[in-house]
Amino acid sequence: MDTYHSYRRQSRKVALCGMMAALSVLALAGVGALPLTTFVCPMLAMACLVPVVCGYGTGTGLLLYAVVSLLALLLCPDREAALLYVFLGWYPGIRPRLARLPRLLGIAVKCALCSSSVTVMYVLVLYLFQMEAVAAEFAGYSNFMIAALLVMGNVVFLLFDKLLGRLERLWQRRQRSRQPV
Repeated sequence: MDTYHSYRRQSRKVALCGMMAALSVLALAGVGALPLTTFVCPMLAMACLVPVVCGYGTGTGLLLYAVVSLLALLLCPDREAALLYVFLGWYPGIRPRLARLPRLLGIAVKCALCSSSVTVMYVLVLYLFQMEAVAAEFAGYSNFMIAALLVMGNVVFLLFDKLLGRLERLWQRRQRSRQPV
């Protein structure tokens, strides 16, 4: 009987991870409908990691992130969105650990992680990968405008962090209600 429950738990884990991977890749493949989807679709793909991290832990969530990152680089039509997922998609996996930090320190660490990841990504995009379309976008921006965009990106990232927290609580509440009494 114990082996049966072990197999059942493993098959649920594989099924959930497979569905979340498919949803993440689908969200990333949906880039291009509107200009903002370059940033929204990676966030939707990151939100798909929440059930896996809540149900099976950080290791499984980060493994799923790695698989989706590889698939995004291979299949996503917008390289900027795929790279944004690659550079920030790991965040839902480490979010539970960051949530334990004191409030102001947590905000500072989250902003530092977001800023450094996005900065490294765009430096690579502009100078190593030499993506002309992105370079053309940045050509007209002043340093002040780039800094303002980074600040706005951090604000959106903190709002997204709040959303991830609510999704985690919703998933946990749903799982508790499904367990037999």
